[in-house]
Amino acid sequence: MKDMKCLRCGAQMEYAKRTKIQLGEAGWVLNDLPHLIHGALETDIYCCPDCGKLEFFHADPEEENMPQKRCPKCGKMHDVDWPKCPFCKHDYYGK
Repeated sequence: MKDMKCLRCGAQMEYAKRTKIQLGEAGWVLNDLPHLIHGALETDIYCCPDCGKLEFFHADPEEENMPQKRCPKCGKMHDVDWPKCPFCKHDYYGK
């Protein structure tokens, strides 16, 4: 995951998700055929939590990014699959 500041407001950008962006255009005559020919571009998307700016980057196929979430107690980012914050041990399920 990249560590970067927002180009607009300077806040720390957060990883949003990895997705495929469809290339090509649907046409009136050929319909979706250009989509099939051009394929898709695997992309990592980052979002600024302050101003909402999105940044798109060509995804590294060898780097699998786990979606992140911010702990409401300590404010640090970590993988979404943790039942407790790995930093402050905040329990998301209240056990």
